[in-house]
Amino acid sequence: MTTVSDQKQHGFAPLAIERIRGAQRVNRIAVYMLYAAMLAFILFGTIASIKRFHDSQLLYQLYFTLPYALIALTIPITLYSAFIIHRYRLSQPSMVALAIGVSTIVLVGGLLFADTAWLGLSCWLGVAFLFKANFKRFFDFLADPST
Repeated sequence: MTTVSDQKQHGFAPLAIERIRGAQRVNRIAVYMLYAAMLAFILFGTIASIKRFHDSQLLYQLYFTLPYALIALTIPITLYSAFIIHRYRLSQPSMVALAIGVSTIVLVGGLLFADTAWLGLSCWLGVAFLFKANFKRFFDFLADPST
């Protein structure tokens, strides 16, 4: 007969590990979207800089708007990851609060006072990669047989 404590892995219940694994998968999607945003910025920016395409409104919109939209779509995913990381104490709460707080303040401040979003959205890039490292470190900890 197995008890609940026998099923736990390093003090984490199987359901908790599955939720964390799900948040890691969702965060991986956010990271891929961020890579796509960077690629779109580089690709369409390079094409738009060619003299032949200077007047193309479509290329300018793809260069200017598509990366912003892709990064903005990752914000809810990143907030979900932050909730899971905070809930299961995979990182210090102050680090999670600092990452989310600074990114939010810079984004809102840039939109309200500077009429720009690029700096705030660039902060959100770093948050998703920080959470990616937190998830990797957690699952490396679970996989380590010496602990």
